Amino acid sequence: MQTEPSLGPTNEFAGGPPPDAPGPRPSRPRRATARFMLSHPLHLISLGFGSGLSPIAPGTVGTLFAWASFAVLNRYLTVLDWGVLIVVGFFAGISISGFTARKLGIDDPSPVVWDEIVAFWLVLLMVTPVTFTGQVWAFIVFRFFDMVKPPPIRYFDRRLKGGFGIMFDDLVAAFFTLLVIALWRMSV
Repeated sequence: MQTEPSLGPTNEFAGGPPPDAPGPRPSRPRRATARFMLSHPLHLISLGFGSGLSPIAPGTVGTLFAWASFAVLNRYLTVLDWGVLIVVGFFAGISISGFTARKLGIDDPSPVVWDEIVAFWLVLLMVTPVTFTGQVWAFIVFRFFDMVKPPPIRYFDRRLKGGFGIMFDDLVAAFFTLLVIALWRMSV
């Protein structure tokens, strides 16, 4: 029986393959646990600093984390800062989410919630300033699009793989959320 050599936990940052490079998958899927999350800094980010470890509705809990972190960080960040954070968060998220998904041995693991976090930050940024009630509705609409995945979101979810697929379908869900909010605002 031949085994793959271990790259070690820091090799990704010390000249090893990039986090989203194709690599060996576990022979069977792993479960995301606190120990797994703390085993690598990229897992901490992709699992939403623990919010994705929720045994019930990790995507919803990750979106709630996005909402809470937006409320805290919005006191310190400008619109430009948010734009940079969201763009960098999306592109870095492709590698980060893909890396964690490969280590778990699952194409799009539900505990990986960085995609929900970045996408909902975008929604909140685009609808700010808005009342708390408006944010609640934005949350509900975003969760609808992210969970139900109506077309074309479902198309992207099924066709796009790896870290890009993980991140992109939530970006499309954010777009549709913003579209619904814009149409609602125009009708009032």
